[in-house]
Amino acid sequence: MEDDPPNLDVHIIGIGGTQMAAKIDGTFTLDGTLKFPFEAIAFGRIGGQNIGAKLSESTELGLREAGYDPDEVVMQLQRSLLQGDLTLPEGLSRETFADDE
Repeated sequence: MEDDPPNLDVHIIGIGGTQMAAKIDGTFTLDGTLKFPFEAIAFGRIGGQNIGAKLSESTELGLREAGYDPDEVVMQLQRSLLQGDLTLPEGLSRETFADDE
């Protein structure tokens, strides 16, 4: 839309897997109005934390139609996931997949 990044809120629906690799399902809301689903894989060991987020073709199309660059949104989404800037479902804590070593 503009040069400023959109306000992105990340909401985790579920996490499955282990500390080594986990699959994340969730949604993100842009600028408080547009809500889209995403999937991501989080890797936590070799080379440190890394997250790869994936959007469906229909989500990418919806972002483009709303004036957003899907690549920039994915980068911001991945950054939010890495930094822990997200909300979790009740009963799931951030420590669930923390490395105990």
